[in-house]
Amino acid sequence: MAKSKVFKNCLALLLITLVAGFALAVVNEITAKPISEAENKAKMAAYESVFSGVEFEELNSSDKLIKAENDSAPVQNASVDDVLRAVDKNGNTVGYVMSATSASGYGGDVKIAIGISAADDKITGFKVLSHSETAGLGAKCTEDDFQNQFAGKSAGKLSYVKNAAASDSEIDAISGATITSSAVTDAVNAATHFYSTLKEGQQ
Repeated sequence: MAKSKVFKNCLALLLITLVAGFALAVVNEITAKPISEAENKAKMAAYESVFSGVEFEELNSSDKLIKAENDSAPVQNASVDDVLRAVDKNGNTVGYVMSATSASGYGGDVKIAIGISAADDKITGFKVLSHSETAGLGAKCTEDDFQNQFAGKSAGKLSYVKNAAASDSEIDAISGATITSSAVTDAVNAATHFYSTLKEGQQ
């Protein structure tokens, strides 16, 4: 009798687990699409802010291009996530927008969006998309004073300095948050290196 009761309890527990697992899978399936759509909408809004007055097009074989770039690891702990071609009203390529991530932030990943003009090889705009940095310190990477200094910089390798930036290849670090500043710079450098690759291949 005792064995029968144990069996029934185990069976009931198994059924509860299966039902709960199925319910969780259904919830994940229902919420996954809206979350993905919201993230994509936010990303496109960011692209429009870093490269205004243009339209965006997919690149042929962009996934393969990104994979090849990241496999070569030109910037340690940083990678390109996405790229779109920026085109004018006549369909001419005028630059690119892309997102990149550095895994070296103080609190984890720092993801950025950047626009680059093909006319003069300069950054048209920059925005931090997401981060987990410390409030009052690294989190200042989202403030305009920090973000705005990237626009107009040449799309080459950038470095951060603790004192006032003195050259086109330097940006002012966030006071007390050099790790965050380094992570942001790494993500930007991953993007600008990929831009050079795209331009050389005329993608």
